[in-house]
Amino acid sequence: MSSRATHLVAVLMGGPSSEREVSLSSGRECANALRVAGFEVVEIDAGPDLPERLAAVGPDCVFNALHGRFGEDGCVQGLLEWLRIPYTHSGVLASALAMDKSRAKEAFRAAGLPLVESRLVPKAEVMAAHVMPTPYVVKSNNEGSSVNVYIVPAGANTPPRLAPEAPETVMVEAYVPGRELTCSVLGGKALGVTEIVADGWYDYHAKYATVGGARHVCPADIPEDVYAACCDYAERAHAALGCRGLSRTDFRWDDSKGAAGLVVLEVNNQPGMTPTSLSPEQAALQGMSFPELCRWLVEDASCGR
Repeated sequence: MSSRATHLVAVLMGGPSSEREVSLSSGRECANALRVAGFEVVEIDAGPDLPERLAAVGPDCVFNALHGRFGEDGCVQGLLEWLRIPYTHSGVLASALAMDKSRAKEAFRAAGLPLVESRLVPKAEVMAAHVMPTPYVVKSNNEGSSVNVYIVPAGANTPPRLAPEAPETVMVEAYVPGRELTCSVLGGKALGVTEIVADGWYDYHAKYATVGGARHVCPADIPEDVYAACCDYAERAHAALGCRGLSRTDFRWDDSKGAAGLVVLEVNNQPGMTPTSLSPEQAALQGMSFPELCRWLVEDASCGR
């Protein structure tokens, strides 16, 4: 991939979202990898003074390692468009769509992708009574990293008690039994499929709190037709949202139903880049080291704008 000369990269990390600690971990990993790849790197903990700090640094490119609101939802992307600084990952519209689970599902449905029943419901109604037959899942409509996710088991007598910080409107989604699969897409092409094996729910702790919180089987030991369907659906989901660079699509698979039991859950338009993250493992499956992956993203940002 050819690009204009890119020497100075600003890595955005941290920020004010509930996923701040994940972002700091991702940002440090990416900054170190970019230095190995030969770039000059400046690390920036994103705050209200971000425009001034970017103007002072004058980067050739921004590596966006922010997660959650403001960093993944199109806000910082809009700022970077205004400042005319090339940046990694998806643009304004794709980022906003991917972060809004309900709107993303509309795009997936239009693309013919398999989904589970879901609806947006006021928080008060969810806590007052079951709003769909158990089992079901309650999650924030615009958060990632399994923040504020509740599993309501079959036969539960009472509805969930949501945390005070949970948003006033939440997504309620039918629970799909089976296995957790995920597939990253780089430049429009699937990298591979991983099965996530956790002791219980694949929650925030299993993802990030400790190394070994979940086991990744990469490539996933699943039937060829299911593996192929994951790759196809991930590429189509990436395209349906208009994603750029790297994305990761998460699935649930009811293995009692074969390929028909595979459903798309959501797309992460800025997958984590921590020591326990999935996309770097899948890139390695294709012979791409972590520094090479980070270099690819910077070069893609620089030549694609």
